[in-house]
Amino acid sequence: MNTFLEDFASFAPGLLGGLRISLLLTAASLLFGLPIGLMFAFGVAAKNRFFRFVSVFFVEVGRGAPALVVLQLMYYGLPNANITLSSLASACLALTWTTAAYSGELIRGGLQAVPEGEIEGSEALGMSRADTMRFVIIPQGMRIALPSLMGFAVLLFQITSLAYSVAVPELMSQAYSTGSSTFKYLTVFVAAGLLYASISIPATWLSVWLERSMSKHI
Repeated sequence: MNTFLEDFASFAPGLLGGLRISLLLTAASLLFGLPIGLMFAFGVAAKNRFFRFVSVFFVEVGRGAPALVVLQLMYYGLPNANITLSSLASACLALTWTTAAYSGELIRGGLQAVPEGEIEGSEALGMSRADTMRFVIIPQGMRIALPSLMGFAVLLFQITSLAYSVAVPELMSQAYSTGSSTFKYLTVFVAAGLLYASISIPATWLSVWLERSMSKHI
């Protein structure tokens, strides 16, 4: 036990640096992906055929293709189109696409769950369609979708471990690097797993608590 603690203490600076990159990548993907997901949520149900086709295409490809494939596409595929991005930018772009695709469906489900009576009531009050969307449908739809979005955010944090495949120095990459230099793979991967769990488990509990709290009012 003492040996493990000593090894963990020696590995901690590098692993914590990788954890910071993982959290940064998660935050950036959510920051850019959620607004795009909201656009996709409206686009999938849009009357405009072009907007609907583009939205459905990106949603289905983003959900259907494994995140690892999208990461490889952005990092190795885009240079063939004369678009060169850093490893971190490529990973952020790939995970933003994945986030937008999945969150778009989650948000669309939330928007569709808004009671029809709320919409009819706003129309009876003389609110325009834009105001109904802005003040009634979107706020309530996002509120309904929030627990699911938080659950996806936890999953996205874990998915960032795939970014090691495109040379992003996140937590898993740092664990591989440390393990290859010290040959203490068991210790370093247990330490990495504990760091992932230290973020994922409390976040999961928070999303479950939020879902139960909000379900009382839905």
